[in-house]
Amino acid sequence: MSFSVTILGSSSAKPTLSRHPSAQAVNVHEQYYLVDAGEGVQQQLIRYGINPLKLRAVFISHLHGDHVFGLFPLISTLALYGRKTPLRVFAPAPMGEILACHLKYFDSELPYPVVWTEVDTTKHALLMENRTLEVWSIPLRHRVPTAGFLFREKEPALNVDKFKITKYGLSVAQITAAKRGEDVTLSTGEVIPNGELTYRPYAPRSYAYLSDTNFSAKAAALAAGADLMYHEATYAAAEQKAARERGHSTTTDAAKAALKAGAKRLVIGHYSSRYKDENMLVEEARAIFPETYPATEGVTFTLEKQR
Repeated sequence: MSFSVTILGSSSAKPTLSRHPSAQAVNVHEQYYLVDAGEGVQQQLIRYGINPLKLRAVFISHLHGDHVFGLFPLISTLALYGRKTPLRVFAPAPMGEILACHLKYFDSELPYPVVWTEVDTTKHALLMENRTLEVWSIPLRHRVPTAGFLFREKEPALNVDKFKITKYGLSVAQITAAKRGEDVTLSTGEVIPNGELTYRPYAPRSYAYLSDTNFSAKAAALAAGADLMYHEATYAAAEQKAARERGHSTTTDAAKAALKAGAKRLVIGHYSSRYKDENMLVEEARAIFPETYPATEGVTFTLEKQR
């Protein structure tokens, strides 16, 4: 039951030769979700071995070009790959108008539907849910309406302790009932509490994506307990004034957000083009939050199972 995040882009708005604009691929139980879609994202997916046809949905944090310009050629290319299943796009308004314009003039005969769902960037709300996953919006503080995203795995199914199956001579029907969370009544009339028979194989995992934003204690609180948090760190700590004015964060802002959230690991990215080497930025954040890592393109962060 995989849960991982692959970095596809780590730059801010200005192009660089070594970094691509924001984009990440989140893999939950072999279901892929694209988070932001900066320019060149389809090449990055292919470069790092992710089949674009496996994308179930796209989540766009806000409508700045470095987070969305790669979506439109990806939509066209998916048609060339023969996609038939719907592509869901979660994004703030007026993304629906923008998509309609693109589809009218560039992809009027698309062989699959593109389905837009508006993200209300002022609310913490459930956006998508399936058998294994929930995705929630997290309001952020940027110059335009912006939301982060929380990918939260659902509780895994209960396992029945093999020793208890033997001890109580449980039938198939009783094992099935225990897996549903029910107590089990033996032939003797004795009732065995479900908690004695079953266990969770691992704790649910979660990933929080917070970009672009000023420091927000509220956003950090909504990401509480995240196994992995991505937080933009456009600027070094000395550039606090510029970060605040432009709706961005510094390395120390990102580290403080991770501390506030009680995150296990922090990944920082969305680096300004002025920084040729991100190691200095990472070290600044590590001084506050030691488990900080750079958003290096092509690197996959795996969220391991823990009991």
